[in-house]
Amino acid sequence: MEINPVKGTHDIFDKEAHSYRKIEMICRYVADLYNYQEIRTPVMEHTNLFIRSVGESSDIVSKEMYTFEDKAGRSITLRPEFTAGIMRSIVSNKLYANADLPLKLFYLGPCFRYERPQAGRYRQFNQFGIEAIGEPSYQLDAEAIAVGHRILISLGIPKIKVVVNSLGDEESRARYREALKAYFKDHIENMCSDCKRRYEVNPLRILDCKVPEDIEIVKGAPKLHDFLSPESKIYLDSVIAALDEIGIEAEIDDNLVRGLDYYTGVVFEYHVVEDGEIKDVGALGGGGHYGKLLKEVGGPDLEGIGMALGIERLALIDQVVNKNDVLNGPDFYLIGMSDEIIEKNFSLADIIRSEGMSVDCAYHVKSLKSVFKVAERKRAKFAIIVGEDEIEKRQIKVKNLQTQEQTDVKLDDMALVLRSMLNEYMEAFYASQVEMK
Repeated sequence: MEINPVKGTHDIFDKEAHSYRKIEMICRYVADLYNYQEIRTPVMEHTNLFIRSVGESSDIVSKEMYTFEDKAGRSITLRPEFTAGIMRSIVSNKLYANADLPLKLFYLGPCFRYERPQAGRYRQFNQFGIEAIGEPSYQLDAEAIAVGHRILISLGIPKIKVVVNSLGDEESRARYREALKAYFKDHIENMCSDCKRRYEVNPLRILDCKVPEDIEIVKGAPKLHDFLSPESKIYLDSVIAALDEIGIEAEIDDNLVRGLDYYTGVVFEYHVVEDGEIKDVGALGGGGHYGKLLKEVGGPDLEGIGMALGIERLALIDQVVNKNDVLNGPDFYLIGMSDEIIEKNFSLADIIRSEGMSVDCAYHVKSLKSVFKVAERKRAKFAIIVGEDEIEKRQIKVKNLQTQEQTDVKLDDMALVLRSMLNEYMEAFYASQVEMK
């Protein structure tokens, strides 16, 4: 009997796995640039943590969590997002007391939500994100947005749109909730069941509805910006100005509220701008400021800002933007023209690897035509051919699989020459990528 993967999950291999690894490496590198330190939290938490922090009015808590009872009868949930668990960890380990604030953390790993699978969105999905806690500053909010933007630029995505909004302070949101309830009062009976529930629990969530008929109704709703306090407006303007200083253009979206109830103040999202083969797959990521979240889970009253990116959607775009990525393959493919030479190639490959260059090998004798095809399918940059003549002359023959140019290289000079050839190859590749973009 064939056993298929669970709906909403998928196996990651070959080019997609390469995209994941590259994205994760870039995310870690950029986190280091901004001095964010890694944190790893359990994949499951007590259910009450997410109910208290994420909010009962959110779709995540109301219908998307994977929740079960363990053998002791405790309600356990597979994490639907990282931030709540990180706040719990900060409190459990008193991290706020052992570090100079702000506490700057990054995470990377899987989350689980029971939602409709679609392009770039699965029920088991992966997120990279950051949290900065304990230092309320518009510059820190701008920095969080800049971290995600730098990652997307580093992936070679040519055009990115950053949208921002402010949910304001508690007084601003209270006035706005009343205005929304008054507006939707005459419409709510004709709206979807989710909107009806949101109307009673948190009418701001209605602005995030994706039903086309309801979107038309939402267009006529009061705008949050008109209800912001002067202080909230100044804070949002300061964030936008700080981003502008470093070359990031942000536009205000009055209907942007994000999907988590713990957000207060500035919220934001990243979208790819459709261009040729690149299609909009929804928000690539986003985040926002939170004022009471740490206190809600038992910690001190410290504000924070968070940002998260969806790895699946980034991988989807990466395979379009970088479809000719030669980095997904070995530097060299080592070919022997006889069984005896193939045996000797085992140690030759080890010498090349010890110099920090990657090698794959042909383990059986085949015709040159067929073995070159193997090297190309493996996306090798160069083929190294060793025959009887090469053994006698103590040299190897190196073929650039892109230009088809062949070069004889003496074994005594091998490491230095291979490194030089590889560097020239990569320089030419990156130059061509810049021209393409």
